[in-house]
Amino acid sequence: MIRIGDFARLSGVSVETLRHYDEVGLLIPARVDDFTGYRYYAPEQLARLNRILALKDLGFSLRQVEEVLEGMTVERLSGMLSLARLQTEKQIADDQVRLARITSRLRQLELEKDMPDYDVLLKNLPPLLVASRRVTVPTNDQVPAVLGKAYDDAYALVKRTGAKEVGPCLAVWHQPASVLENEVVEAIVQIDRAVPPSGGVEVYELPAVPAASTVHSGPFADMAHAHAALLSWIDENGFEPAGTYREVYHQGAAEGRDPVVEIQYPLVRAG
Repeated sequence: MIRIGDFARLSGVSVETLRHYDEVGLLIPARVDDFTGYRYYAPEQLARLNRILALKDLGFSLRQVEEVLEGMTVERLSGMLSLARLQTEKQIADDQVRLARITSRLRQLELEKDMPDYDVLLKNLPPLLVASRRVTVPTNDQVPAVLGKAYDDAYALVKRTGAKEVGPCLAVWHQPASVLENEVVEAIVQIDRAVPPSGGVEVYELPAVPAASTVHSGPFADMAHAHAALLSWIDENGFEPAGTYREVYHQGAAEGRDPVVEIQYPLVRAG
């Protein structure tokens, strides 16, 4: 018989791990001294422990390890291994994307020698039920007036139908931010339920999309810097903008406060 400390050294695991495996029933000592409580293991139990460790190394949970040890079909084990392979492949792909983002941030710091003004996040935007008024703004200086009137129309429909606003208002822009004439934009109010459209206001569901997002806090006139940071990040990380982009207005420019706007660019993989 082998005492637990010696068995731990032979197998390359800690005493605490052996005690835990005993507690959950994976590897019960061959004998426990009634007087001292010392655990003793038989040499042949090394083979069982090796199997436990090998299965753990494949990414199996202790519950799955127990299933294997209790006996299962080859088909069931093959299915578990196939799932573990898929999970590992996804983790590798996620890590590669994260590595690209780290490399991009390092390159940015090396070039600018300063902390970036904007931090970019990848987000999975959920679907949104919205009331939308689409308008065309002749010139950029007319955005506040034209977009403001479009929001009035959207909010009027919401009030008239008894729907409720369920989040910050947003705008969906249908051309690059660099376009400053004849800008096509939707003034959008998030609502809690579908209502009949009227007065040029449509009701539909914005689809769920992956997006790159950053937050601008400051004058609207300075938002071009946020767009530039987002577009640079998108290009450096192997993405392309997928058509329209969104601006979510978390705080308006009222009572001396700076507006807080989240800019979201739906994405696709480049190429």
